[in-house]
Amino acid sequence: MADAQLPDPAQLAELVKGMSDEDLKAQLDQLGNDVVLKEIFDRMPEAFLPDKAKGVTAVMQYDIATDGGVKQWTVTVDNGTCTTSEGPADGPRLTLALGIVDFVRLIFGQAEGPQLFMGGKLKLSGDMMFAMQMQSYFDRNFQAGG
Repeated sequence: MADAQLPDPAQLAELVKGMSDEDLKAQLDQLGNDVVLKEIFDRMPEAFLPDKAKGVTAVMQYDIATDGGVKQWTVTVDNGTCTTSEGPADGPRLTLALGIVDFVRLIFGQAEGPQLFMGGKLKLSGDMMFAMQMQSYFDRNFQAGG
């Protein structure tokens, strides 16, 4: 597959905001779900706010449902650092399972975890209190020039 050039996060967030779920899903399919997920997880350490996670060590697993199956990614927070890797986590503190459209909206701050959870679109397993805490570890405010 050829490498697709994705817009920068601020452009992508703005693009996503105006799309229906159906249009967003079609756009993700066109770009390639694997390409989009890799780009998002590769940039996650840039959005990480180390001051918010001082003294925290935790492994989180994302199970993201796509038409091509469930894509698993691991996010590790270790005392002020954040790393990501493709594949399942070994003994995650928290596992988040959701569809790719809801995942993209969550990442870009256009959906909130508690609402997705209450609506049955986000399934959590593991440390539920940590799920609330970890939201503050990442900047989801993708503003141009920000």
